[in-house]
Amino acid sequence: MNANYKYVLIFLLIKTLTGAAQSERGAVIPWITYEAENMRTTGTVMGPKYDPFQVETESSGQKCVKLTSDKQFVEFTSVANANSMVIRYSLPDNKHGNGLDAVLGIYKNGHLLQHQKISSRYSWLYGKYPFTNDPSAGEPRNFYNETRVTGIVIKKGDVIRIQCDSLQNEAKYCIIDLVDLEEIAPPLPAPAGALWVTDKNFLGNNFSGDYTEAFRNCIARAIETGKTVWIPAGTFKITGDIVLPANITIQGAGMWYTVLTGDEALYSHVNNRVRIKGNGDNIHISDFAIIGKLNYRSDKESNDGIVGSYGANSTISRLWIEHTKVGMWIENSKNLKITGCRMRNTIADGINFCVGMSGSTIENCTARGTGDDCFAIWPTTFDKQLFSPGHNLVTHCTAQLPFLANGSAIYGGDSNEIKNCSFIDISQGSAILVSTTFPTENKDKTINNNFSGTTVIEDCVIKNSGGFDHEWDWRAAVEICVDKRSITGLKISNLNIQNSLSNAISVIAKNDQEKIGILSNAILQNINISNYGIGAKDKHGLFISDGAHGSLVVKKSNVPETKNDSGNFTIVQ
Repeated sequence: MNANYKYVLIFLLIKTLTGAAQSERGAVIPWITYEAENMRTTGTVMGPKYDPFQVETESSGQKCVKLTSDKQFVEFTSVANANSMVIRYSLPDNKHGNGLDAVLGIYKNGHLLQHQKISSRYSWLYGKYPFTNDPSAGEPRNFYNETRVTGIVIKKGDVIRIQCDSLQNEAKYCIIDLVDLEEIAPPLPAPAGALWVTDKNFLGNNFSGDYTEAFRNCIARAIETGKTVWIPAGTFKITGDIVLPANITIQGAGMWYTVLTGDEALYSHVNNRVRIKGNGDNIHISDFAIIGKLNYRSDKESNDGIVGSYGANSTISRLWIEHTKVGMWIENSKNLKITGCRMRNTIADGINFCVGMSGSTIENCTARGTGDDCFAIWPTTFDKQLFSPGHNLVTHCTAQLPFLANGSAIYGGDSNEIKNCSFIDISQGSAILVSTTFPTENKDKTINNNFSGTTVIEDCVIKNSGGFDHEWDWRAAVEICVDKRSITGLKISNLNIQNSLSNAISVIAKNDQEKIGILSNAILQNINISNYGIGAKDKHGLFISDGAHGSLVVKKSNVPETKNDSGNFTIVQ
């Protein structure tokens, strides 16, 4: 039996028996993924490859299919009903770095369902961090984009074909990585008594298709009346900040139906992007998509997507965020719950818990194709922190295919945790990184948010991870980086690490003569490692670099081979 379809059948059995696709580790995945290399095709299967700057390395399973002329296709049989689709594809860039366009045909049982326009305008970055759109800089990355398809009907047993129907101008190929099929529910109804952003009273007399002021007007009225802001199904152009005050609820008709989109002509202006900015307690937003238009990275510019402070007891639920700088960059929030969200193809992080994050949770979220950490906890101090950072949790989340950095990372704070997560194809960095690399201390050194308490990593599955970080070296699937500052209190347990591209687990350090980090009170327990070094030679199950200081206890673990290059580090079996 084809391995891809075997996985799908197991998925369906779980879904039938439980009513949901909740796995023990990772997010609930309501879609079924069909890998291109397992499909019938007239194209060319590429991969696996593991080196940087290769499209295969950024592909799921490090394999993909290249279609090089019109009428070439990939084709598979659907094993379940569906009414929506996501195609992950790569088109070439043009010589100016502006991207190219093409058209894919989607066929069912030999009949055209629809044509889907695709573009490489939001993929392809080059050179050194923070990258450029100029192809002459070389070292390409971010090969892939995705396209969402709705308004289709697919039944179990239907034969679905994705075909090149128009490779135009310089677009001499289209690479297909995977296809997701999903049966999505109908649009949600409006809550009783809600205020509609489409109400003519909020649109104004000179409405021209830009809903920015309508959103602001509707939110102001909702604060006065205590009512919910309702965004019906449709596409709503936003060209400026939407600031959310305390005690506001905003709901859409669903992440597939309600879409807040940017204006491509204005998106180069940092203040004309889709930015939903929290500014208070008890904020609740849910059930819509944000589709930005950003195709370059500048860390000097403000983030778009979901940003700001969500105070105490806020919730962010069931959002789809794509083509923004970050999915969410959250500060100064306590007891914030982020659930059921999807981050796709962002320029930087998926979700980052930054300044002053306390007791907050990221749960049942997925991130794919991000340009930095999929999920990060970084208690930095570049702004005033309102809450003591710590006790944050990333749980039952799935991270896949970032084109830079890691699946999930913790850079300090008190007793943060990563639990019950799945990390797949993290081929540009570590699946899980625990690191002192980034600053967590303010200028006058009155605040130091370095690691304290017990940092917990447990009950996670890691597959095809630990790749080449383009400006560092090969990263381990799980890496502990003790740079210049110490890490104390670390418990890593119940991990299943499969097919590491490099080392499975490593402890590394880059120290100054006067600043030496020490790892202490750290334990690996119930770790199972199967196959490592599949992308690089001379790698190890557990590796300690020559600059590392401290100790590590290893208990009840299957670690096939250990290499300790440090005379200042002790492994206690």
